[in-house]
Amino acid sequence: MTMTRTFGAITAVGVATALTLSATPAQAAGSYVALGDSYSSGTGTRTYLKDGTSCQRSVYAYPSLISASKGLALNFRACSGATVADVTNTQLSALTASTTRVSISVGGNDAGFADVLTECAQPGWASDCNGAIDAAQAVINGTIPRRLSTLYASIRTKAPNAKVVVVGYPRIFMGEDCNAFTWFSPTEESRLNATADLLNSKTATAAAARGFSFVNPTTRFTGHAVCDPVEWLNGLSSPVTESYHPNVAGHRDGYAPLVSVPLTGSAITVSSATMRTAEAASARLGDQQRRYASADSTITPKVFRLPDLRSPAIAAAARRAGVDLSSRASIDAADRAFSQRQARAFAAR
Repeated sequence: MTMTRTFGAITAVGVATALTLSATPAQAAGSYVALGDSYSSGTGTRTYLKDGTSCQRSVYAYPSLISASKGLALNFRACSGATVADVTNTQLSALTASTTRVSISVGGNDAGFADVLTECAQPGWASDCNGAIDAAQAVINGTIPRRLSTLYASIRTKAPNAKVVVVGYPRIFMGEDCNAFTWFSPTEESRLNATADLLNSKTATAAAARGFSFVNPTTRFTGHAVCDPVEWLNGLSSPVTESYHPNVAGHRDGYAPLVSVPLTGSAITVSSATMRTAEAASARLGDQQRRYASADSTITPKVFRLPDLRSPAIAAAARRAGVDLSSRASIDAADRAFSQRQARAFAAR
């Protein structure tokens, strides 16, 4: 299939006028603590709480939408960049014996997903995508299960009465790269998707061992990957920090209905009224989460970095590969040749 490369910036989502007040903690039907990383905080939705942090928490993220739909008192601790250690050190203090619901996504940053995507996005003649994926899979197989087991035990200890839902990661790619300034080959996209599947498998096993529910978003996001006609996941975006994360539709139509079932006992359809309720909670949530700003400042954002064809490293790689960096045709032809070579090397293992 031939696809035209376009710059995949997603236009900002207009914020509707807040007409409906969200439920206050005193009115809410339960105490809900949302833990985890950028896939729970809402990175990719382009609208974030003014909470004095770089956590990129959004009223359009699934924890906020579920809270708005079900009238739950939300403590929104998920933070962009969080690893298992960060969740343990900065987020678990929000849990108590009175916490009734917990959701969490974590593990992608432990596996170094942002760095792997950064490596694989470069032209094949300038990257070692297979090596980066191999290293990530080694961490997922050898290190992450133990970390998750310890974390989940701590969650159960601190919130002994809570329903805990562990949330996995979608496959980002659909097999073609339509973005103008990235060079993911079909084989690389397939391996990256398989790495997400591997992390989901290890996470599901660790969750089941503690009696937690696991939500796998793979099927629901099928047909909505980067470069699909209706994207629920951003491709290369401006600003680049929005890249390769669920957008508003991904949280509204993908994650929120999926997570709500095990978390609350019933599915939800996020209506315009629900969106307005979530939007109206922005100032209150921002004030609430600001009190954790000092702890959140210890979390380092993990961001995808745009390939820089002007860098000394890529210039040196271009010389070795005989690539003319002033010619897009030369860059792309060499990328195809090297990517095919790397695909054959992987297939021969």
